Amino acid sequence: MGRGKVVLKRIENKVSRQVTFSKRRGGLLKKAHELAVLCDAHVGVVILSSRGKLFEYCSPRTSNSDIFTFDLLSWSEVIQRYDAISNAQHQETNHDDDQQMSVEIARLRRECDQLKANIRRQTGEDLASLSTEELDNLQKQLESALDKDELLNQQLDESRRKVIA
Repeated sequence: MGRGKVVLKRIENKVSRQVTFSKRRGGLLKKAHELAVLCDAHVGVVILSSRGKLFEYCSPRTSNSDIFTFDLLSWSEVIQRYDAISNAQHQETNHDDDQQMSVEIARLRRECDQLKANIRRQTGEDLASLSTEELDNLQKQLESALDKDELLNQQLDESRRKVIA
């Protein structure tokens, strides 16, 4: 007969919760030890109970003769390795972010320069640098804008006449 699926929610019964904590804590620490021994991994586990008790496991240091020695250096080694790896990953992430930001800034500067050039052209400045095709396009844009302006003026005049009448 197999086990049923465990619903992950807080156990309301205080005694059951404490028994489950003790069993699972023991199982977690046992798995951490097995992982360290079988895979030669540096493992550190810290468990703080709801009552504030500290439970910990740190994989033992191994010497060349594979004799396990338990001491405080194991914890400091695990923490140093964690710090070194997490700092390297953090710096790598920051470097990638910096590169992406630089690319985005360069793109935005180009876009800003293009928009400023368009404004100068549409206001009649810097027309000497335009090709004949660009001048034709600018002329069409201006004519279109004038047509729209004329249409709006006609509609405004009609609206005024209707209000007066």
